[in-house]
Amino acid sequence: MMTSEVRGSPFRLLLWQWRRALFYLGTATAAWLIIEPLGFEELQLPVTPISIVGAAVGIFVSFRANQSYDRWWEGRKLWGRMINSSRHFCDQLLRYTALEDSEKAQEMVDRHIAYVHTLRCLLRGQTPFDDPDYKRMGPDTSLHRESTNLTHLLLDEQFTDLVALNDAGRLDSFRLQSLDNTLMDFLNIQGGCERIKGTPIPRGYAFIVEMLIQLFAIMLPFSLVHELGWVAIPFNALVCFSFALISEAGRVLEDPFTMFFNGLPLHNLSTKIERNLRQRMGQDLPPPVVADHRGILM
Repeated sequence: MMTSEVRGSPFRLLLWQWRRALFYLGTATAAWLIIEPLGFEELQLPVTPISIVGAAVGIFVSFRANQSYDRWWEGRKLWGRMINSSRHFCDQLLRYTALEDSEKAQEMVDRHIAYVHTLRCLLRGQTPFDDPDYKRMGPDTSLHRESTNLTHLLLDEQFTDLVALNDAGRLDSFRLQSLDNTLMDFLNIQGGCERIKGTPIPRGYAFIVEMLIQLFAIMLPFSLVHELGWVAIPFNALVCFSFALISEAGRVLEDPFTMFFNGLPLHNLSTKIERNLRQRMGQDLPPPVVADHRGILM
């Protein structure tokens, strides 16, 4: 995520989308040349139908941006739940288990920290076994490397340990049920994140939006030149560029787990969980994640 240190500018926006800006300037310039210097005034278009097309384009573009932001915000809410449930899970293990089972409780907390870092890596398309946070504490066996869903395997190991404590009479059934509900919450959070990651907005919708903006950029100047003259050139670029930027904002927000600067700061969130849990266990804390030289926190 960006912090307050990052400042945008119109120049950066133009560098980002310079091809589209040139296209919008080019279509308006062509319309002005055709109608005024060349005198093909019969090609002028009425304003009213073009305005209706513009309204339709705005609806399509806004819908895509809203849906993308909903996905981004849902991802943030899921990781907010992960933080709270992780804190609760640590407290449960500390309070529900007997003193002689403190090593087992610590082992399960360490495994959960590995689980959180693993989920972060998988959502970002990274290999957990190459991640320094995972390598610092995560299990690395052939079973883990061959697993088709490492996060699910780690949760299964947690459940196995809890059942063993219960079978040994060291954890009563009511506390086991409470811990089971917490593990289920982790699984639901993981499933929600995987659903967002694995289900992008249909490409056909994005294609329609892009085509509508391009068609609108071609038609709009033919309805403006007879009233604005050459001023229709920058005006066309401004209007169509606005639509394009809203559409691009939707595109970059569609995947909240990307490494692009608009992505959720998963490394910061997973490290926050580790710091919180290690503090409760009385252990040394890893350093907090800080923003880079651009002011971006990932």
